[in-house]
Amino acid sequence: MSKLREIIRREIEACGAIPFARFMELSLYCPEFGYYERLANTPGKGGDFYTSVSVGSLFGELLAFQFAGWVEKTGLNRFQLLEAGSADGRLAADVLNWFKSRQPHLLERMEYWILEPSLTRREWQKKNLEPLAAPVRWFDSWDKLPSSGVRGVIFSNELLDAMPAHRIGWNAQIRNWFEWGVGCEAENFVWVRRPPDGKYQGPAAFDTPRSALRSRHLPTLPAELLAVLPDGFTTETSPAAVEWWRQAATVLKEGTLLTLDYGLTAEEFLVPHRAKGTLRAYHGHRPNDDLLANVGEQDLTAHVNFTALQSAGESAGLKTEGLFSQAEFLKRVAESAWHAQSAFGGWTAARTRQFQTLTHPEHLGSFEVLVQTR
Repeated sequence: MSKLREIIRREIEACGAIPFARFMELSLYCPEFGYYERLANTPGKGGDFYTSVSVGSLFGELLAFQFAGWVEKTGLNRFQLLEAGSADGRLAADVLNWFKSRQPHLLERMEYWILEPSLTRREWQKKNLEPLAAPVRWFDSWDKLPSSGVRGVIFSNELLDAMPAHRIGWNAQIRNWFEWGVGCEAENFVWVRRPPDGKYQGPAAFDTPRSALRSRHLPTLPAELLAVLPDGFTTETSPAAVEWWRQAATVLKEGTLLTLDYGLTAEEFLVPHRAKGTLRAYHGHRPNDDLLANVGEQDLTAHVNFTALQSAGESAGLKTEGLFSQAEFLKRVAESAWHAQSAFGGWTAARTRQFQTLTHPEHLGSFEVLVQTR
């Protein structure tokens, strides 16, 4: 039995069946043993999944071009770009390299901040970004940022879909939701039904106790829909992702908050073909329906609820500029870049190939982009 499996098994023995959110947190983020704590599991050909960053530098260059435009409009003399979940630092390098070569006058006014709770990943990032000699600062939590907050841009790429999600199911007989927890039988992890608000005496779910599942996090649906919702219909909710967005919105004092991720609106989670939810495991670039297998050796993701994020941001005073597909968002940025080649740089054949992959609906174009401003 691996050390991570033993850690999870002992917690189940001590606390009873644990929420899947806790299982996901340990599987992905457990110090030293979690999936994201090992360099071999970073995105790309050698890992289990590709991201837009894996395609090449164009993704970061287009984002940098857009960030520059947004910052120029604010008229800020000094500004910050805060990237959350920088993995091994490749996206940061692409963004900073573009500013260094195309907009050095803005680089002189910029502070690049990285929000990264993992000491291991901070070390990877520092090693990869050190040759750039760029003005980069690291923070391990929102609370550690300067009290002045962020004026500029806060962004993340494929971060929120990896935040721990609670898996919930519908009991048509009693017309109520239950939570899928994780128990242990012999050497195997198994699914166990837990009531919402069920007592859990173990460590708090991801980041803060506020991310624990409560009745207010369950879907609020009209009676006519609940009457026909199939027994056992399964979906997810991630209070951790919503709380993260609320914190980001609070920290943003002026500028733009955006994320690029797999996700849906609230209504899209409840269509018939998603009766088993959106949680997926990825191992060797292939999806795996067994979420409890290969603990610490496979990626776990759940689609982001963009309706919940939008509401959280607006409640914190942000204005929603739009929810776009990545294809639509990048095409808009690219159109501006084509008309300003002196600022962006020439459109090479390599850039064209990367752009096609980034925007094709069967490749990476199906990501969603939520943009909010203050």
